[in-house]
Amino acid sequence: MVSNNQTLDKVYTAKNHDELMAAYKDWAVDYDNDTVGRFGYVAHIASAEALDKVLDSKDACILDAGCGTGLVGEELVKMGYSLMDALDYSKEMLDEAERKKIYRKHIQADLSYPLDMADNTYDAVVCTGTFTYGHVKAHAFDELIRVTKPGGFICFTIREGAYEEYGYRRHMIALEQQSAWELVGMHDAEYLKNEGISCKMCTYQVQV
Repeated sequence: MVSNNQTLDKVYTAKNHDELMAAYKDWAVDYDNDTVGRFGYVAHIASAEALDKVLDSKDACILDAGCGTGLVGEELVKMGYSLMDALDYSKEMLDEAERKKIYRKHIQADLSYPLDMADNTYDAVVCTGTFTYGHVKAHAFDELIRVTKPGGFICFTIREGAYEEYGYRRHMIALEQQSAWELVGMHDAEYLKNEGISCKMCTYQVQV
């Protein structure tokens, strides 16, 4: 997927994790200003709202998977949540998130591989901007389910176009058929307003 923006292109056309991490390393310091300011990034707001809609306690323990610089975490703090851990593969993005002092832990890990954490660790997981071009494939859903408590919720975005092209939809349905999770809601939401790009905002409840 190629856009009309060189900064976005470096991220979305990365051919491997090394290229992707190099792109984020260069972008980390300017990420918030570029995404929110220049590109009109709003998916972090939609994600926080979707998660808040299904959680019944502000004391829920939340994993912000693919947290980037912590934009979703900042929105959740505004809503009254404070028990949050941050996970990202990019050390530079995690460093930016850590400066905001909103997370308990800052975990550097690759969602493309099994996570070094126990089953049923979190009440909820939020994952924004990660299921997209050049990033994490659909099998990562399995790990998010594993680390979420039965009855817990997983809220995530999927970039338009990548939804079917990357096999996300097929795997989401397969996990439903396996009774691993149950769809709570899915709707189209704005992603990068100034770029005219949207996403699927998905909410599932873990069943196993």
